[in-house]
Amino acid sequence: MATSTLSTAMGIRVTPSSLFHAKRPEPSSSFTPKPIPISSFTITTNPKTPKLAIRAQASAANLGLVQQAIQVVQSSPPTWESALLTNLGIFVLGSPLLVYGLSLSGIGASFLLGALIWRAFGPSGFLLVSAYFITGTAATKVKMAQKEAQGVAEKRKGRRGPGSVIGSSAAGCVCALLSIYGVGGEAFSQLWELGFVASFCTKLSDTVSSEIGKAYGKTTYLVTTFKIVPRGTEGAVSVEGTFAGLLASILLTVVACLMGEINVPQAVICVVTSQIANLGESVIGAVFQDKEGFQWLNNDVVNVINISIGSILAVLLQLLVLYLHT
Repeated sequence: MATSTLSTAMGIRVTPSSLFHAKRPEPSSSFTPKPIPISSFTITTNPKTPKLAIRAQASAANLGLVQQAIQVVQSSPPTWESALLTNLGIFVLGSPLLVYGLSLSGIGASFLLGALIWRAFGPSGFLLVSAYFITGTAATKVKMAQKEAQGVAEKRKGRRGPGSVIGSSAAGCVCALLSIYGVGGEAFSQLWELGFVASFCTKLSDTVSSEIGKAYGKTTYLVTTFKIVPRGTEGAVSVEGTFAGLLASILLTVVACLMGEINVPQAVICVVTSQIANLGESVIGAVFQDKEGFQWLNNDVVNVINISIGSILAVLLQLLVLYLHT
């Protein structure tokens, strides 16, 4: 056989069976696989991927905060949280106008007032006070140079301080607190809102009549004697100022009606009581203000008395109307 011949020639004996049953050489125990260093692999990543993920997470978080803020603002009835958050946003956006009409401390007092009013009467009450502030500030700035030259202008070029803010809103704040805490129950809630509206109608009428009278009043009379006196005299009135104050009170009651705070008969009550209160304020100014023993009776105190009269009269007159209709 060829195989036998080849094996004989080479000196090796190979049988057919040995070809199929030959053992494989066992690996040496000294063999150790060589590790492949990880540095030999190159992993390619997009460097923008982490930044995009972070931005996406931040955007989602911001969106969540915005949605929570919107839910708080839309709380009905208003909460303290919604009042403070909404008031903060409005004050930031309206800061140029606020700085124009208020001192820094006056802005702080107005912020507290705005939060209280929003909590008590919601957006409609806040808008009413905003309308009062804008109209009153505009009237105060009319012919400011002329008023300053005559020595009858408001201090700080008409920028009101905290005393003026408190004096102008004290009665309205009391009505707001009575409404928040439900004094008198549901039956009295409308009365407190009416008193609130009447107080600001009274103050706006007083501010506009005074400022327009000082700017355009041809002749000013002392309300107690009808003696002609200089512009800016405490207790003095003029035809031009009185007419302007009446229009201002009507304007604010129209705003209150449009926002559903009061109805038309209540608007008439607010206008009437505001004029009665302003007449009373003029009498107090003429008789007591700047007189010996009444140095404490400054403009801010007189303002509190004035708006309190307007607010209380409106509530009492509404109660009388309801009594007559029962």
